[in-house]
Amino acid sequence: MVAANDSVSFLGVKQPTTRVGFLLLDQFTMIALASSIGPLRMANQLSGEELYTWDVISETGEAVEASDGLSLSADYSFENCPEFDMIIVAGGLNITRSFTTAQVRWVQRNAKKGIVVGSICTGAYMLAHAGLLDGNSCSVHWECMTVLQEKFPKVNCNNRLFTIDRKRVSSSGGNAPLDMFLNLIARAHGAKLSSAVSDMLICDRIRSDQEQQRVPLRQYGNGGNFKPKLVDVIELMENNLEEPIELDELASFVSVSRRQLERMFHKYLDCSPSKYYLKLRLNRARQLLKQSNMSIVEISAACGFISTPHFSRCYRKHLGSSPRDERKMAWSIGAASTVSIAGSESAVVYAAHATSALCNAQAEPSYGSVSI
Repeated sequence: MVAANDSVSFLGVKQPTTRVGFLLLDQFTMIALASSIGPLRMANQLSGEELYTWDVISETGEAVEASDGLSLSADYSFENCPEFDMIIVAGGLNITRSFTTAQVRWVQRNAKKGIVVGSICTGAYMLAHAGLLDGNSCSVHWECMTVLQEKFPKVNCNNRLFTIDRKRVSSSGGNAPLDMFLNLIARAHGAKLSSAVSDMLICDRIRSDQEQQRVPLRQYGNGGNFKPKLVDVIELMENNLEEPIELDELASFVSVSRRQLERMFHKYLDCSPSKYYLKLRLNRARQLLKQSNMSIVEISAACGFISTPHFSRCYRKHLGSSPRDERKMAWSIGAASTVSIAGSESAVVYAAHATSALCNAQAEPSYGSVSI
């Protein structure tokens, strides 16, 4: 049995048990929630003490549907929930439209009490909307980074797996919350317990808050066997979309000639550097069109286009529709999806979880942001 270190406090507050409340937003991601609760449960098991408690909260106390089509029962509503030491907002799909004014105010009230407030997956967007991340650093799922950075300039949004900044904690999605909570356990109860929890959860190592959630070029496979200089150029491009860098300047930054740079792109990515750079800018524009209410003129400037007509022509040529049509499609209210069964066209049928999840994903503004 691993003994807890009583002399170490949770974010500076000495207490025997840390009470964590998870506020579930509509279409939250189940994997991020499970990655958060798993290490807390295991910390209790290995220490033989109730170091953590956790409860699920919804606005009304009713069950909340996750992005995978499953529903999770809530332990409490806003009306009857107890006091917590930490509140984590669990976000997921469609984050710009998945929270209510009542949820924002509830989190704001708790933050005013000095409670640690945090988020997993896309939940940081709601915290930013509530003004609770102004002047703070935060992590959010990479699909949500663009719109959060553009809409909330007072928030220092980064590409890290997770961020612990005073009384604000935030994690990107997937299994990144596991690393955040393992680090929090180490801070509160020592590295020995945190490492033991990691071993029990078959986690080969505990990642730090300095590690990136998205590595350039990972989607191209190839086992990551890309030239470091190519990766460096891609990072430069991704960090300079509003004011694109000339190719000669990009080449000089990584100490290669323009010709060498072009050969690298053609060999590994089967396109020219200019085309790849344009694709990055158009993808960012697509995210802003779908996820924000920025004007097309503002989006054009934010993505480095010399004029709105030029932006529209490039967008239509490479993505198949105009920016205006893209936005109209993303923000229109789609008709409810149905599942048909042969021989019963008029029947009302239950949608399987997988079908429900796919329909929800297709209605998400960022749907299709990764092309396979």
